[in-house]
Amino acid sequence: MKRMKLVLMSALLFVSLACAAQSDTLKKESQLVWYTDIMKANEVSVATHKPLFALFTGSDWCGWCKRLQSTVLSKPAFIEWANKNVVLVELDFPRSKAQSPELMQQNQGLQQAFKVQGYPTIWVFNLSKNSDGQRYDINALGSLGYPQGAEQGKEEVKFLQDANALFEKKETK
Repeated sequence: MKRMKLVLMSALLFVSLACAAQSDTLKKESQLVWYTDIMKANEVSVATHKPLFALFTGSDWCGWCKRLQSTVLSKPAFIEWANKNVVLVELDFPRSKAQSPELMQQNQGLQQAFKVQGYPTIWVFNLSKNSDGQRYDINALGSLGYPQGAEQGKEEVKFLQDANALFEKKETK
């Protein structure tokens, strides 16, 4: 009888550990990693051969940015697509959140480089060191914004169609 209890306890322990491991795997697949440091994001981009997906946002004040987050960026279809295809970079321009001077300078420099005038704006691009090895060249694949003309409740579908069109345009060049 004691042996039977021991076998059952061992089996229960094994099953619970297996479920916990599977749950951790699912959590990782259903989460996004947003970089704020463009150089760290570029290291990942180079290592994974995925372009950068830079979201210019006003996270604490921009209504369209909040709407993009809730209708597209938090949806399982986008999360799966992003984890497979891009390295995410958040370039935030908050009004109430504090940022380091270095982060503010980086974000403003990229905003100027891409001539971003409204939020949300998304640029998909690659960075490569230019011939002097000191600066980077930008190879822009294209830009995106809030999915215009999308059926309500299916904004992520239109957004992903638009995003995939950027990749298809690149492949046909």
